[in-house]
Amino acid sequence: MKTYQDLIAVGPQEDARCDFILEAITEHKQSEAYNQARIAREYYEHRNPTIIKYQKIIYNMYGNAVPDIWAANHKIASNFFRFAVTQENQYLLGNGVTFQNEDTKEKLDPDFDYKIQEAGREALIGGVSFVFFNFDRLDVFKIEEFVPLYDEENGALRAGIRFWQIAAGKPLRATLYEEDGLTEYIKHNDKHKQEKLHIKTPKHNYINLVRHTEADGDEIIDGENYEGFPIVPFFANETRQSELTGNRGTIDALDLLNSNLVNNIDDGNLIYWVLQNADGMDDIDDRKFIERLKTTHVAHVSGIDGATAEAHTVEVPFTASQTAIQIIEDRLYKDFMRFNVKDLTGGTKTATEIRAAYQLLDSKVDAYEYQAIKFIRGILKLAGIEDRPTFTRSRIVNAPEEIQTILQTTDYLDSETITKKILDTIGLNDYTQDVLKKMKTQEGGRFNLVEGEGMEE
Repeated sequence: MKTYQDLIAVGPQEDARCDFILEAITEHKQSEAYNQARIAREYYEHRNPTIIKYQKIIYNMYGNAVPDIWAANHKIASNFFRFAVTQENQYLLGNGVTFQNEDTKEKLDPDFDYKIQEAGREALIGGVSFVFFNFDRLDVFKIEEFVPLYDEENGALRAGIRFWQIAAGKPLRATLYEEDGLTEYIKHNDKHKQEKLHIKTPKHNYINLVRHTEADGDEIIDGENYEGFPIVPFFANETRQSELTGNRGTIDALDLLNSNLVNNIDDGNLIYWVLQNADGMDDIDDRKFIERLKTTHVAHVSGIDGATAEAHTVEVPFTASQTAIQIIEDRLYKDFMRFNVKDLTGGTKTATEIRAAYQLLDSKVDAYEYQAIKFIRGILKLAGIEDRPTFTRSRIVNAPEEIQTILQTTDYLDSETITKKILDTIGLNDYTQDVLKKMKTQEGGRFNLVEGEGMEE
């Protein structure tokens, strides 16, 4: 893999830099991280590449393995990986990020919460995502489109190359991000115009001061850069791996079990035929016999002396298949450390039982939250903002019991903290600021919560 030191060693000569960019992109596409992310993307998009390529094999009379083209071959891909990614990401980030200062999000990006959710989702899929702090907005880059150039000495991200190409034969675009600016490159690949990678837009500052006049239009008169490199990595976990890592085989097993269950049913409840006095029939004749039965539902055996055809059925092992599927599903929940809503079925659950059901997911998301906080702090540092992010997790609660527990802390907590806790519990944390403002102006009053209107006397 290319590093930041490799880029520095190339020097300022543009031809050498263009060659370096193409080499870096090629090496990146051959890396384990890129290929793991590409495979994880297919699972996330509900296209299990293992089950799609699955083909039953039989052995002919010569002992050669050949595809079984006569047997049913349904391919059922589960959506478990998408579910696992979505649950972890939305559990932590679904209610948005809360800052101490109300204007922090607006300074970073008007769509800050959505961009953070996107960055988190891409990190869980590919192991890491990269977010470009572009003055007043955030741009999220997938690992499949960004080559990170880390510092060999401290592992910090010091430069990077974003690349994209909408289709084969179309231009390859690349942008080199450095601490002192960015440079845009292009390479035409159509059959009529073959050329080398070259500069499309020379290096320029990240922040430009533009002057507009009627005669000259817009003119860049000055510019500046950030104090640090303006792209911050968001790692999914401490191992910096996709959430698919180590779980792919279990998902494949689940898809294979589901596919085989349907295939067994489609093959006619495992009907098999016993042909007596038909020794002259070979494998091809047997297949033709079965195909004719499937199409005409008629068996002709009168032309063979004493020949008879008798059908036998074997009941589909549905119960065994369902048991195996349930075992694999339970293992997926445990291996992914996810919350299974089935754990809360059957009667009203106490707050303690609900917390116990969330224990695995909470442990997993605790580690994920650390990565999210570390990433957001990097963005805040670039923006020169002093603030601290907090999160409200999306979970099922026994609201009356939770509220009663909160009210029992009135001797130890102030009214503002208690109000915040209650609103969070009932899912109305968006009204917190409005409620607190009214409480400050109406001291000692009783309040009733009215949905859509905050708090009223």
